[in-house]
Amino acid sequence: MANDASTVFDLVILGGGSGGYAAALRGAQLGLDVALIEKNKLGGTCLHNGCIPTKALLHAGEVADTAREAEQFGVKTSFEGIDIKAVHKYKDDVIAGLYKGLQGLVASRKVTYIEGTGHLSSPTSVDVDGRRVEGRHVLLATGSVPKSLPGLEIDGNRIITSDHALTLDRVPESAIILGGGVIGVEFASAWKSFGTDITVIEGMKHLVPVEDENSSKLLERAFRKRGIKFNLGTFFQSAEYTENGVKVTLADGKTFEAEVLLVAIGRGPVSAGLGYEEQGVAMDRGYVLVDEYMRTNVPTISAVGDLVPTLQLAHVGFAEGILVAERLAGLKPVPVDYDGVPRVTYCHPEVASVGITEAKAKEIYGADKVVALKYNLAGNGKSKILKTAGEIKLVQVKDGAVVGVHMVGDRMGEQVGEAQLIYNWEALPAEVAQLIHAHPTQNEALGEAHLALAGKPLHSHD
Repeated sequence: MANDASTVFDLVILGGGSGGYAAALRGAQLGLDVALIEKNKLGGTCLHNGCIPTKALLHAGEVADTAREAEQFGVKTSFEGIDIKAVHKYKDDVIAGLYKGLQGLVASRKVTYIEGTGHLSSPTSVDVDGRRVEGRHVLLATGSVPKSLPGLEIDGNRIITSDHALTLDRVPESAIILGGGVIGVEFASAWKSFGTDITVIEGMKHLVPVEDENSSKLLERAFRKRGIKFNLGTFFQSAEYTENGVKVTLADGKTFEAEVLLVAIGRGPVSAGLGYEEQGVAMDRGYVLVDEYMRTNVPTISAVGDLVPTLQLAHVGFAEGILVAERLAGLKPVPVDYDGVPRVTYCHPEVASVGITEAKAKEIYGADKVVALKYNLAGNGKSKILKTAGEIKLVQVKDGAVVGVHMVGDRMGEQVGEAQLIYNWEALPAEVAQLIHAHPTQNEALGEAHLALAGKPLHSHD
């Protein structure tokens, strides 16, 4: 099988999602000759089946809620329902614009883009539909797909994944959502705004179980107020069709019925049948194992993104891809601190965090060495104006740095930028407290929380 390239590439990337294309762009910027292979569309899950389309649906839901509730602000409106075709057009137009821009960006960096299904054929080559593409180094970035459970048959109509939900041609009257993590609660939020009767099934004891328990409880309270039902602490057992929908049975015998069942139990790596194991790449449950520099056990192969067992976030993929490109170009990149990565769940209200939970901090430092402070958004003028409720919770090592920031409330995802600087720069509460935050903004709630933690609260009680 001949190599069609005129020369051996410095870097061959298998997968054009967030991690893959970030590595391609940064590698080309640093003078590497890069080939980028993608079987579907450049941009991967985030652009086409994840971050962007789900946030478009959530924004459409926010507009619907605003129309319904505008009278509380003195604005008379009427809500006539959801035109799902128009919602999809809005969503698809957003995707198309970003997709076109990304294609132009890759072309402008002189990256060799190859469309086709790739297969790792040696530690330094990828076969693509009859072509062999050779490189001095190969980066595996084949991403992830929605997971299911044994015996749970996905039909794309009544029992669906998030991929199907993004193109569903109707607003379901009722839905059971299996999984109360990020994907599950975001769809619960959007569909509730569209008018769907929602029940979330989560086997763990809280929604968004990886977040600080206080954030989970605040979200659960908000969902109850919105009329979103959920069942916690019992795992799924089986699903069967009914005359008009689906019936779900839990391990304790409890049953639920709805028009559709959305399976949102997470995403699994795309690695089967791609030649990874045959070339000696170390794996675990389908994930490619890497060190802190994203190196596999094979010296010429690296891996990034959802394919590796790190946080499944697009911005993590970006960072990992950039790290690999810079390492191969001879720079000395710093490994990713995954605790320092901002995390946002874009439901209503939003859940945003960076750093570690209070429970984790006590485990690491000891319960007597950890200080936690909660600042209620009821004391924040802009939050009052927006009529959002929630809290900012700070976790601090006693007499030391803030090691966790956990926020619940509308637009909290926009506040996590400063929060990640506070964590990553190991700021002391007193150092943040002396910074002046604009008033009235939600951002000043972060400042107020640090004022309180520094022992000089302003708009909050001692």
